[in-house]
Amino acid sequence: MQTKLILLAALGLPALFAQTLAPQDAGKTFTAQLRGPESEVTSLVEAMPEELFNFAPKGKPAFEGVRTFAQQAKHIAYVNYMVAAALLGEKNPSTSDDKENGPVEVKTKAQIVDYVKASFAYSAKAMASLTNENLMGLVKDAFDQKRMTPRVSLASIILWHSFDHYGQMVVYARMNNIVPPASR
Repeated sequence: MQTKLILLAALGLPALFAQTLAPQDAGKTFTAQLRGPESEVTSLVEAMPEELFNFAPKGKPAFEGVRTFAQQAKHIAYVNYMVAAALLGEKNPSTSDDKENGPVEVKTKAQIVDYVKASFAYSAKAMASLTNENLMGLVKDAFDQKRMTPRVSLASIILWHSFDHYGQMVVYARMNNIVPPASR
């Protein structure tokens, strides 16, 4: 009797788990993953006082030529737009002569906060377009239009790139005695 119960359980559990652990739609998964960098980057940009937006570390050779806090935020947003546009097969809605740090006319804290928020909203639209079926499909690379790359590679860039620069922005904030909202 005990052997039959174990056998029934062994045969029944995989079916139960298959129903409850069915793969989620890729768009929902990537959109959910985007919430982390969106929340942390946006809250940090909002927390930094406007008078410190032009702050960049100085005094050591390693800091020579680094982006200011504002440039870091705008760079994240600009790359978000570039990559999301490639995912969607659209023209980048954020145009700029400065291909590294975003539009030069976006200068004030309010403008930068809006730019960052809008870039994450556009990125969410791109993430929502992902499906289990199209993840490995090739699209034009955001950084080299002559090259094709899988959508999943581009989608991951928005996530890791945002956190890469967020880490640098956290250092800038802490150098100015600002505790990032995510650490409070």
